[in-house]
Amino acid sequence: MIYFTELQNIPAYDAKGDYLGKLVDLAVDPSQNALRVAAYHVRTPDKRLVCITYDQMQSISVRQIQTSVPASNIRCYAPDEGLLKVKKDVLDQQVIDVNNRKVVRVNDVDFDIKPTNGHSELRILAANVGFASALRRLLQGLMAKHTIRTLSGIFPSKTIPWEFVNIIESDPARRLKLRISYDRLAQLHPADIADILEELSRDEQKAVIESLDDETAAQALSEIPTRMQAALLESIRPEKAADLVEEMPPDEAADVLQELSPETSAEVLADMGKEEAKEVRELLGFEDKTAGALMTNEFIVVGESATVEAAVESLRNFEGPLETVHFIYLVNNNGGLAGAVPIARLPLADLNTPLKGLSSEPLIAVEAETGQNTVVDLFHKYNLVALPVLGPKGHLLGVVTADDVLEVVVHRR
Repeated sequence: MIYFTELQNIPAYDAKGDYLGKLVDLAVDPSQNALRVAAYHVRTPDKRLVCITYDQMQSISVRQIQTSVPASNIRCYAPDEGLLKVKKDVLDQQVIDVNNRKVVRVNDVDFDIKPTNGHSELRILAANVGFASALRRLLQGLMAKHTIRTLSGIFPSKTIPWEFVNIIESDPARRLKLRISYDRLAQLHPADIADILEELSRDEQKAVIESLDDETAAQALSEIPTRMQAALLESIRPEKAADLVEEMPPDEAADVLQELSPETSAEVLADMGKEEAKEVRELLGFEDKTAGALMTNEFIVVGESATVEAAVESLRNFEGPLETVHFIYLVNNNGGLAGAVPIARLPLADLNTPLKGLSSEPLIAVEAETGQNTVVDLFHKYNLVALPVLGPKGHLLGVVTADDVLEVVVHRR
């Protein structure tokens, strides 16, 4: 194995042994081979930059590189945005360590020298992010390379295999051109993605969010503070922001829209689907820090004369987040709350059993204007997992869930 810091500034010679210059950077072409070094950039004594291709490389060591062709066959450097340059694009850049769920900075890059068809190739192995690589880089040029290896070897090496590296690129067009995959990032829990987002700059947050599918991005957004959500949504296109807000639970969507500027909020609502926008607008009408502002209007409701079979069918057709559904709510002909049946009671009952007989007693509910502190106290006193919110004449408007209350409690501390 050989490190980029050991290769940087080593002399380069052509096939005749003539001095070409010093190696200043290495480039990978992800569209062709994401692991192979495709080009070696060498600065000549007269300050020109020349490009040695991988198939022109004869030998590679920590002392020098030598080409298999004369200097006349080596072309001058031409900018190519499709190439990923180790020094320019990777070294000192932040990358997402998906295995440890955090953002780290690259101190060095590890390579392997591989003989191929009569010439030598460099294969990129890993991004080096530990203290050992930082020390090795710091001491480079100050003492012999074998001494630096010995000293840095005292400390454990921390690397991210190259296939796991997600480079945070704030220019989406460039990132897509380089075909750097964010698939592994999308597989993390939204709370872990949120932790990563909080470590990044606004442009980097934007790049990560735009690399994810709408559902995953919305889930991750829901896990970061509301003001950060708003700032991030303000920085992206209103159409994209609308797609993300549509995927968020209505109560969380209403919270973040209240944090946006009136102009952006109006644009986002205008770009959302009619049904989703209607649900959010209903919640925006409630005063802040009340049960109405805390509640979600995604819940399952059936008539008070319905049976277990009707409840099961409603569950099957429910498009909201099932993890927040704890009860089937019963309403009378006037829309008034008539009962609440715990989901856990359904599997034990016959399909023809009337739901009214399975309803919990006593039925605890609050009005929409009830303050959030009272709501928190009720959850604590009665060990609630959900609390119905009523409007005029006892109409069921929505439900406050335990996760909403937990967020209030955390923010009060």
